[in-house]
Amino acid sequence: MKKNRWLLLAASIVANLCIGSAYAWSVFSLPLQQEFGWTATQVNIAYSICLGMIPLAMILAGKLQDKHGPKWVVFAGGVLFGIGTFLVSFTSSITWLYLTYGLLGGTGIGFVYGSTIPNTTKWFPDKRGLAGGLIAGGFGIGAVIFGPLSAGLIEKIGILSTFRYEGIAYIIIVGIVSQYITSPPKGYKPEGWEPPAPAPGVAGKVTEDLTPGQMFGTPIFWVLFAMYTLACFAGLMIIGNASPIGQEQVGLTAAAAAGAVGFLSLGNTLGRVFWGWVSDMIGRFATLLIMYSISAVALFGLIKASTYWPFVISVMAVAACFGGFFGIFPALTADNFGLKNLGVNYGVLFVSYGLAGVIAPTLAAYLKEASGGEYALPLTIALIVNIVGILLSVIYKKMSEPKKES
Repeated sequence: MKKNRWLLLAASIVANLCIGSAYAWSVFSLPLQQEFGWTATQVNIAYSICLGMIPLAMILAGKLQDKHGPKWVVFAGGVLFGIGTFLVSFTSSITWLYLTYGLLGGTGIGFVYGSTIPNTTKWFPDKRGLAGGLIAGGFGIGAVIFGPLSAGLIEKIGILSTFRYEGIAYIIIVGIVSQYITSPPKGYKPEGWEPPAPAPGVAGKVTEDLTPGQMFGTPIFWVLFAMYTLACFAGLMIIGNASPIGQEQVGLTAAAAAGAVGFLSLGNTLGRVFWGWVSDMIGRFATLLIMYSISAVALFGLIKASTYWPFVISVMAVAACFGGFFGIFPALTADNFGLKNLGVNYGVLFVSYGLAGVIAPTLAAYLKEASGGEYALPLTIALIVNIVGILLSVIYKKMSEPKKES
């Protein structure tokens, strides 16, 4: 039976929308503190464990879906995330929260995301950037939908019951849509499409299939790893500090800062789709240069921002570029290392996100304290990081160009 790749894409987006609810963690944090008398630090360790498990689970998920297909890997991910969420409703100790939402939930997220991103890229060799961007966008918009929904449920039925019912919903929804998520036939090409002639940095670049071990041996992998780490750096720094920057630097009220964070989330989601699509049109290299440059300019604007709209525009631009990288790097992985082992290869590359997640927020807090409570220094470091990203993009361009025969 002929598969409809757009139906598969829609199913993958829905699955990622469910696991993307994890980005709405801040909605759960305070109610958990109030329910059990825990500190913010204690509660948020669960979220850190969850985020830390994602890239690790993605490596395993990628390997499994490359060998056996994505259907049951996505199904297992939905069950793990749903059960992890459901079991939080029986919480009586902080350790239980770490094991359920942190360990089980994070593993489930990694299984779903780590299977759907590479599999969708295989179905859309003609639109790798757009397909990856739509999947990443589904993940990003999860918080936009589930944040208000969860807040309303917590107010009506309480924090523990909210976890219980949402966990059940995730198992059912992801379980259903996973049955539509299958691998393309070997050598699949969309009807009427032929791979373009090799051209570095352009969508559809033809390359051989490399194993993770072979990929490690290529200098271009380490350049991409560094680029992805730097690409995530500024976005993770701003996402974690947007509200306090708005309140302490710009003088916004808590409500106004929260509104700005809403714009940030919107930029993050739209950027994932938009920049993936752009990279298919003008090439990965040109898109990367534009994104790093816009992010650097926006960070300069953020350093200088003293009123609401310059602040909002700056954080939204940084977030849009940050989100866009999640649409482009799966395509870059396929462009350079092939489709056969794309799942595990992208999972390995995604470890760079975890590395940036450890470094950026911690460094931002340290630099803020070291500079007397000002954000100018950490923001300047983030700006410099983007400039280094531009330089690495140029190096990537040179490395990916075919050598001329003498």
